[in-house]
Amino acid sequence: MTVKAKSVRESRTVKSSHVLPPDTNTHGTLFGGKLMAYIDDVAAIAATRHARQHVVTASSDSVDFLHPIKEGYSVCLEAFVSWTHRTSMEVFVKVISENLLTGERKLCALSFLTFVAIDDQGKPAPVPSVIAESEEEKWLFDGAPKRAERRRKRRDESKQLSRNFGTEKPWERS
Repeated sequence: MTVKAKSVRESRTVKSSHVLPPDTNTHGTLFGGKLMAYIDDVAAIAATRHARQHVVTASSDSVDFLHPIKEGYSVCLEAFVSWTHRTSMEVFVKVISENLLTGERKLCALSFLTFVAIDDQGKPAPVPSVIAESEEEKWLFDGAPKRAERRRKRRDESKQLSRNFGTEKPWERS
């Protein structure tokens, strides 16, 4: 099945939230886990917009926390599909904090996640390719195959770790 290519802007998703006291740690900054949940949520929306199918998170390359996000600030996440393979999509997420009183904004985190589109039977389904238009989009698109190869290697290492440290007893492994 062939699906029509889509521009990055068709998947672009923005989510903003006020950082309130229950969202913070003892340092008065946003919990890292809370930010990771926001990242997964906004990335899933972008992937679903691109595929127009159900999606599942396959991996998170990393979340690079560059600056803390303080209580009382806003946090704004922007996500979009930066590259696709046959059934998978790389989603780029950037996180910006804003001091709502001064207007000062900082890039606080970056992340790449991979999502897989699934059909009604839960099987991987084809997704549209990406049309990168802006310089930022083209730069991310061009670097994606190298990131995908690193993901594949990391996944192979995870499978090996799973065999070594999984729930099977060493003498039960075949």
